[in-house]
Formats: sequence, structure tokens, C-alpha cells
Amino acid sequence: MDTDTILKAAALIILATAVNIPLGYRRQSYPKFSFGWYFYVHISIPAIVYFRIKTGLGWGFIPFSITSAIIGQVIGGRMHRKRNKVEKAD
Repeated sequence: MDTDTILKAAALIILATAVNIPLGYRRQSYPKFSFGWYFYVHISIPAIVYFRIKTGLGWGFIPFSITSAIIGQVIGGRMHRKRNKVEKAD
């Protein structure tokens, strides 16, 4: 892998994580598996796919972008619970 590809991959990972932090935060305000919950989980996917395609990153980077999006969702959810002192109800 060349330096350009590494930088693009790093940007994709950072973007996917950063975009999903506020979405994960908002997701916590909705009941699990409700429309709002699904909306905030999935709304970032088109932007991440668009960025991946425009940067020329192949299919092999999809697992990294999905993992980054999940990490962002988890971070945002934890921030919401910590700020609102809500215990996780699983």
C-alpha cells in the first residue's frame, strides 16, 4: 500500500468515527429498534460509501469503515448515558 492509500484509509476511518459520535448520542434518546433508533444507526452509511468510492478505496476497506462507524456509535451512546446518567437497559 502506498502512502496516499494509507492517508485515504485513515481519513475514512476518522470520518466514519467522527460522523457517528453525534448520531450515537442522538440514538440513545430513542427506544431500541424503533424507527428513530434505526435512522440514527444507518443515516451515515450513504456518506461513508460516497467518500469511500470518491477516494478510490476498494471493497476491502468496508470492514474498517463499518467498524469505525460502530465505534463512533458506541462512543456517542456512552457520552449520552454519562451526560444524562442513564444506565444501559439491556
